[in-house]
Amino acid sequence: MFPPRRIICLTEETVETLYLLGEEERIVGVSGFVVRPPEARRKPKVSTFTDAKTDKILALRPDLVFTFSDIQADITANLIREGIEVHAFNHRTVDGIFHMIRTVGALTGEPAKADRLARDLQRRISAAKEKTRAFPVRPRIYFEEWDEPMISAIGWVSDLIEIAGGENVFAELASAQGATGRIVTSEQVIAVQPDIIIGSWCGKGFKKDAVRARPGFDAIPAVSNGRLYEVKSSIILQPGPAALTDGLDSILAIVEDFAHDG
Repeated sequence: MFPPRRIICLTEETVETLYLLGEEERIVGVSGFVVRPPEARRKPKVSTFTDAKTDKILALRPDLVFTFSDIQADITANLIREGIEVHAFNHRTVDGIFHMIRTVGALTGEPAKADRLARDLQRRISAAKEKTRAFPVRPRIYFEEWDEPMISAIGWVSDLIEIAGGENVFAELASAQGATGRIVTSEQVIAVQPDIIIGSWCGKGFKKDAVRARPGFDAIPAVSNGRLYEVKSSIILQPGPAALTDGLDSILAIVEDFAHDG
């Protein structure tokens, strides 16, 4: 059916996008991890990030299911075998987020709405870039997505650090397809001497005292100068509108504070 009237979203970014497009009534099922927007949590829960309840999905009679990343490849394949129409996103960059938004618009028959949303979000990014031009320095930032093992910034987070006027100290790892390609060691972090450390441990709070206590970390400028910050995973680790709004704003505030004090 086109346009689809019954949509299931197995990750949050497509949920938030549909709400921002004013098309939330089409959503008939979501992931249990959805937190944005809060009202989306009232929708039927049909999955985690790595597992889906195929029987519940089939019972909801979706016209289209949105999935994300190679981690949901098996879910995607199972749904296709059941005859369900599936679109699997696999973006890892800010440009990819914009492509996702416009693709959701195209697939739902609302390209004009999606284009307006994308242009609004692009204006926020342009404003952030303009603001950072006045910053006297670009702080070196280590973004930690997980602690055991230590995982550095994924692609869109690395992009946002640059947009916000910072420099991702492990930018060369950000394009890795999987998290294993972004694993770093304490020795590597100490060697690059970041000015700022931002933690966003998905599913649990960032423990600053634990980071300070790591052997050798007292020699890192970010630690010795007290520049350890948390950005909640719900606003930065989903490749959708939240990252381009609240996520970007949070990183920008951290960098701006450094620029003014530095």
